[in-house]
Amino acid sequence: MCNWVSNIVAALCLLTLTACGGGPEGVLAPIAANTLSPSASDVTMLVATSRKPSGDPATLFTGERSPTLSLTDLTISIPPGRASGTVEWPKKLPPNPQKDFAVVAAKNLSVPQAGDWLHAHNANGHVLVFVHGFNNRYEDSVFRFAQFVHDSGAKVTPILFTWPSRASVLDYNYDKESTNFSRTAFERALKALADDRSVTDITVMAHSMGTWLAMEGLRQMALQDGRVSPKIRNVILASPDLDVDVFGRQWTELGLEKPKFTIMISRDDRALAISRLISGDVDRVGQIDPSKEPYKSKLQAAGITVIDLTNVKTNDRLNHSKFAESPQIVALLGAQLASGQILTDSRVGLGDGLGMVIAGTVGTVGKVAATTVSAPIAIVEGKRNAPAPDQLGTILKADPAAE
Repeated sequence: MCNWVSNIVAALCLLTLTACGGGPEGVLAPIAANTLSPSASDVTMLVATSRKPSGDPATLFTGERSPTLSLTDLTISIPPGRASGTVEWPKKLPPNPQKDFAVVAAKNLSVPQAGDWLHAHNANGHVLVFVHGFNNRYEDSVFRFAQFVHDSGAKVTPILFTWPSRASVLDYNYDKESTNFSRTAFERALKALADDRSVTDITVMAHSMGTWLAMEGLRQMALQDGRVSPKIRNVILASPDLDVDVFGRQWTELGLEKPKFTIMISRDDRALAISRLISGDVDRVGQIDPSKEPYKSKLQAAGITVIDLTNVKTNDRLNHSKFAESPQIVALLGAQLASGQILTDSRVGLGDGLGMVIAGTVGTVGKVAATTVSAPIAIVEGKRNAPAPDQLGTILKADPAAE
């Protein structure tokens, strides 16, 4: 018992030392127009949130919960000369747009105004909805999404859904309950997008604890409407902090007509190792080994693509945010998945020295896993065999017979 408690304390200390979070508070106040850098780029996004407004234009929203969905039009300036995959937080205020991420404009929108915003910014019909993970302030999620959109070059309309996180490692349970609190708001936001005639397809990308909210919102849509909207074509789960048994149940309840799922895993993800430790020692989806049973055959049956990033190296000491910090992964996701293409599409550009391995089915995953010793990225493409609903119920269960 003492050893278990010691492990929990050590894990929390590790999280505290490597926690998410950027620079100083109050970075969201728009900078003066005469300070803008002519060589900087900018990203404009629509932000939907179930957070409580702060009443302060420098922070906009808190980590507390609000029953009312708020909508904001934000434009973020991205400084020139920075390395791909990095967020340059200001070390002091106001930000220096030559060196720092900075807010150019912020405007609260009504629902009709948000519809007008969508029509004005949705040039090609592709929409990317991002859901952040645990331990994120409002500004953390805004800057991270702006970085991803900019670095990926994705030709999409960027929409961020940010839920109430207190941005403290000691508030893990509060954050988890906040994802439950936000399910209906998220589902309604997805429905509004799917119902808009200017939208042709939607990609949902969620990270860490945000994958719970994404799966629950999609599940709720399927249960209420009989299926997930056909406009939601791709779902990307990056480092999913999901109990494998629960994910199996969620997957079943999405019904037979599902979007294309891509899961990004990393077996060296230290944040998910801690999550497993405090969550009953049940495998987390983001740490599974797709080369081993029961996952190997279950993923094949489900048609799920797995991107194994275990050997990808970034500056993240927790190995939990590789999807956004690896320039190669950012480029791949942005140029292919977010625009509606699948990873095994022949047009996927691998780039020099990327060393990507693509398998036709999960049946060849053992060979792929062996290759990743020298190749940093392995992609395993599942081949959907239309399994029956009762088979899907155990899609990732450690013991398929135990139901």
